[in-house]
Amino acid sequence: MLQTYSSELAGKDFAYDGEKCLFTVGPLPQNNFEFTVIMEETSARAVGGSPGHESPGPGDKKRVKRSHLPKQFIVGISYAARIPLRSVALALQGSDLDHAQDALRVLDIVLRQQQAKRGCLLVRQSFFSDDSRNVVDLTGGVSGCRGLHSSFRTTMNGLSLNMDVSTTMIVTPGPVVNFLLTNQNVRDIRDIDWPKAKRMLKNLRVKATHNNMEFKIIRLSDQPCSRQTFPMKVRSGSSEGQTVDITVEEYFKSKQVFLEKPYLPCLDVGKPKRPNYLPIELANMISLQRYTKALSSQQRTTLVEKSRQKPQDRMRVVTDAVKSNRYDDDPIFSSCGIKIDSQLTRVEGRVLSAPMLVVGNSQDCVPFKGRWNYNNKKLFEPVRIERWAIVNFSARCDMSRISRELINCGRTKGIIIEGPYSLVDEDNQARRCAPIVRVERMFEKVKANLPGPPEFLLCVLPERKNCDIYGPWKKKNLHEMGIVTQCIVPSAKMNDQYFTNVLLKINAKLGGMNSKLALEHSRKIPVINKIPTIILGMDVSHGSPGRSDIPSIAAVVGSRCWPLISRYRASVRTQSPKVEMIDSLFKPLDNGKDDGIIRELLLDFYTTSQQRKPEQIIIFRDGVSESQFSQVLNLEVDQIIKAYQNMGQGPPPKITVIIAQKNHHTKLFQADAPDNVPAGTVVDSGIVHPKQYDFYMCAHAGPIGTSRPTHYHVLLDQIGFTADELQSLVLSLSYVYQRSTTAISVGMLTFGTYLLRPPCSSADEPVHKIRGVC
Repeated sequence: MLQTYSSELAGKDFAYDGEKCLFTVGPLPQNNFEFTVIMEETSARAVGGSPGHESPGPGDKKRVKRSHLPKQFIVGISYAARIPLRSVALALQGSDLDHAQDALRVLDIVLRQQQAKRGCLLVRQSFFSDDSRNVVDLTGGVSGCRGLHSSFRTTMNGLSLNMDVSTTMIVTPGPVVNFLLTNQNVRDIRDIDWPKAKRMLKNLRVKATHNNMEFKIIRLSDQPCSRQTFPMKVRSGSSEGQTVDITVEEYFKSKQVFLEKPYLPCLDVGKPKRPNYLPIELANMISLQRYTKALSSQQRTTLVEKSRQKPQDRMRVVTDAVKSNRYDDDPIFSSCGIKIDSQLTRVEGRVLSAPMLVVGNSQDCVPFKGRWNYNNKKLFEPVRIERWAIVNFSARCDMSRISRELINCGRTKGIIIEGPYSLVDEDNQARRCAPIVRVERMFEKVKANLPGPPEFLLCVLPERKNCDIYGPWKKKNLHEMGIVTQCIVPSAKMNDQYFTNVLLKINAKLGGMNSKLALEHSRKIPVINKIPTIILGMDVSHGSPGRSDIPSIAAVVGSRCWPLISRYRASVRTQSPKVEMIDSLFKPLDNGKDDGIIRELLLDFYTTSQQRKPEQIIIFRDGVSESQFSQVLNLEVDQIIKAYQNMGQGPPPKITVIIAQKNHHTKLFQADAPDNVPAGTVVDSGIVHPKQYDFYMCAHAGPIGTSRPTHYHVLLDQIGFTADELQSLVLSLSYVYQRSTTAISVGMLTFGTYLLRPPCSSADEPVHKIRGVC
């Protein structure tokens, strides 16, 4: 359209968002336009595809139709609003934030348009090309595609371009027949599950091999090509002829296209009331189609492994992309006076000292580079295990050895473990059954062999923990029977370190304590030690993509036994699918009582903290975007205050609200070393918000790939932390995860919400309430 009507538009370049907004630098000659545009029916990709043959040039009088199925469109342009880029400069000074977001959105659209012109797949603020060097096969007809994320942000350093490597899943291009065989893991096409294939193929796009046209699949035909008919007009001489029913196979034979597999169904690439049948064998999946369904465990593992990049490699990819994109040549950026530096921003960071830990016999343990171990050390509060059993789903396992090694290792760590009640093996014939049936049969054997309820069950899985038995086994034990269970997988390296790691998990699950912060031990935690304080971690997890019927799971973790911060209680509720704000923090009943999560955690804090109500509440909220910050304050914090007030009279607590974000695209690199930044690195200048209080912290060591720091936003701070006090607290919370001997990337009270996601969260009957204590 720009080429055809350039004179009417005064030759102005524009940025188009792909929907209904068009942006220009400066005004157009008039406020309203109406243009006629002629386009050929070429079925280019919906997003990022090569454009079709658009309207003719000005020399063709702008309205001459082309010969191949042309379509005519009326395009109207009307003035909507003025977005001053000056608002970005004002935002850097702390004002006009709303207009600044609009201006940044326009600049992001310019970035997207650049990549769309290059034929890239656009996914929000990321773009992906079909360069084979960026694609890795994940099996099942799915590939991982590496691309780049780019967006503008306001920072202390000014207007900044945030660019990072990004990965998405795409359908592996090629023949549809091959895709179905690979997707369903079958060799013979006659073994394909066609109802499953119908669900998988719907809305995907294919290219017909006989005419190079692209189509969108709406369904599969009811009959194979040899029997599926459709009405076709047959001309007889000069008359119009009559309509006859013809099979798809006969039609293509008349066009000299002979089908090799007429017994296969057709793809319906027409409209609901006007089908258009295309034989499957004549269809190829086009490239750069996003795959939005859930990945299998093996696919996820492969994607993670193949997506890892060393820091220097990632940095080189990003800097090369900035240079190759040549942003300074963009006419809109040039008109706005925007130039982008090809070098990464340099910022100063600090490395905080790791907190001292205390283990058994009050022995000090000093973490080094975010790690520590229990060599020649006992656990701080070991449990005693008297009633337990081993269940074995694996055919290649010596359970007697596992029992013996576990008991011996426990003795060195201070855990007294009696001999197991029983060693229960799975029957050979049961191994051929479905996972749920195998679990039910095993549980019946356990009940028959045990004299009473066990404290915990050690489960030996036949393969990696993401096997099909894991979810049903966890659901049966935890959700239905209330039995603690620990799953392991036979390994060639079942040494002392292996069993120590298993015992750390078992001890924590049974209420023991593996280590404690030295500051907790000496009751010297700043700010928290003198005033009763509860720390809350909150998150919501959602069903897998495409499953809008699965309820979302709200998880809240609360500290207990003040002044400790290593002890916590957890509560989980379900809520409406895809809803991010937690709606069950305060849940008043008809009788005036509160059945919400916060009351439950406040009561637990009160009973474990010398009957004292918390006077300070620190909230760590995970999983929300910047556009949802106000909702956290207005909806969730409001519920917490109401729940507190419902507990009785007293002054309101002081509240600090901190957002912890992991899903961002800011990475930190050492300027003079190829490794990841050290554990405990903090950056609170340069790349942070120009006026709001936020900081990046990389609490963990990153031995593999590139470390991703956690981005913390302080939305509210009534308690009055200094920057050093808050950052030290956040770092300390990364060292209280009882199941690990490494610092975790996000504070335990937030990380604990990940652990609360039930292993059966994708099942049809999720649990509505879960409570737990550690």
